[in-house]
Amino acid sequence: MEIKVVTGDILEINTPAIIVGLYEDSKELYGITKILDEVMDGAISQLRNDQEIKGVSGEFTLIHTLGRIAAQRILVSGLGRKDNFDLNAIRALMGNASRYLRTRGILSFCTAPHGIDSVILKPVDCGQAIAEGTILGTYQFQNYRTNKENSGNTEKVTIVSPKSDLSASMAIGVGQGEIIANGVALSRDMSNTPSNDLTPSKMAEIATMVAREGNLGIVILDRTDMEKLGMGALVGVARGSHQPPKLIALEYKGDPDRPKHVLGLIGKGVTFDTGGISLKPALNMENMKGDMTGGSSVIGAMKAISALKPKINVTGVVPTTENMPGGDAQRPGDIVRAMNDKTIEVINTDAEGRLILSDAMVYAVRKLGVSHMVDIATLTGAIIVSLGSVRIGVFGNNQEWIDQVVQTGNDGGERMWPFPMDDDYGDQLKSTFADMMNVGGKEAGSITAAKFLSEFTEGVPWVHLDIAGSYRMVSDKGWHVKGSTGGPVRTLINLALADSG
Repeated sequence: MEIKVVTGDILEINTPAIIVGLYEDSKELYGITKILDEVMDGAISQLRNDQEIKGVSGEFTLIHTLGRIAAQRILVSGLGRKDNFDLNAIRALMGNASRYLRTRGILSFCTAPHGIDSVILKPVDCGQAIAEGTILGTYQFQNYRTNKENSGNTEKVTIVSPKSDLSASMAIGVGQGEIIANGVALSRDMSNTPSNDLTPSKMAEIATMVAREGNLGIVILDRTDMEKLGMGALVGVARGSHQPPKLIALEYKGDPDRPKHVLGLIGKGVTFDTGGISLKPALNMENMKGDMTGGSSVIGAMKAISALKPKINVTGVVPTTENMPGGDAQRPGDIVRAMNDKTIEVINTDAEGRLILSDAMVYAVRKLGVSHMVDIATLTGAIIVSLGSVRIGVFGNNQEWIDQVVQTGNDGGERMWPFPMDDDYGDQLKSTFADMMNVGGKEAGSITAAKFLSEFTEGVPWVHLDIAGSYRMVSDKGWHVKGSTGGPVRTLINLALADSG
């Protein structure tokens, strides 16, 4: 897809369609919409007066110009209420509008520069939001389809700006948006790929490619390396699978003057989760191919970070394995020893994500020098009960760091909600035979999972993102499409950009 910004008169551009917007609570037309209405002899205002166009978010009205201007069509898009219009509204608008046009075979179009008339939104941010929304909203995963006749991809998007100084700023934003969206798309591709193709070894291959293209440092540990380091929790989960486990570490060194300031991104990479001996029900188990989305989000974020080149050091760590009920699989009641020497009684083998993350977190701090970190995991079904698919659950040990992550996520539309971490919840993890159990019973399951992980932070500021409810969509909406959301890649990238020196 080609996205470019031009300076000129949108009325003079020959294009299959122009996207313009209309607020729900604005009685008057404004800007380019008003100009187009005048050229079209009041067609838009007449439809507005007749209540055929209301301006509500997600509403689209396609008007054929019949030769009155160079463009063949005008797509009037509802922007919702003006007070609610922000960068996320731009992303959603472009995702929905570009899909709407694609279903009608329109793969090339122009758009007005949504948001630049605002005194709050910056042109560079508007350009980025338009690019992200368009690319992510038209994302398709067609790798396994033999008939792709009706799956045309959007080919060309032109943002027409009335002023050259605005065009230059928006073009910078578009470039950033393309890089970020491509990182999200990589995460989506990995998460949507079936587990017979996306194995731990394949994740390591993809990470190696990302490292090569982005000039990143990379370390890949195999089972023998893990055993030497005392990663009994990670190795224990991997025992039931014929696929060898890997621990992937990607290092971006963008700030050599602050070698001890290193942002850590730790992503759960279970490429398929049967539950192990504590076998999951068969219903919807196919979705467990996405149990590595925490890991793919880290790899996608590292791809974008290496291209954006912020002044910060970032290390991404992905422990990856299958969780299978093989003949050598760990059993309920087994006791394993993690890298920090804590012993864990495995009560439920389906609580495997926290086990592999525990060793990865300790490794990130002790061996790679991470100074503060975020872990990302499809960790608990309990978070779906709490938050559904709307928000990401947030937990942590440092309020300032928690607040920063939540604000960053919410600003980018990857909505988050913080949970309590009272010490009392840790009592549920007490074991009769080991230092701790890997589950704490039915109550507060997401919190006790986070309390488990808190034992492996090595004292650095840490935030845990439980994405089990938000990692996939069952229908298209805004810049999300059915399947993997690729979240929270953009939050991880924005954290790195905000933390740069």
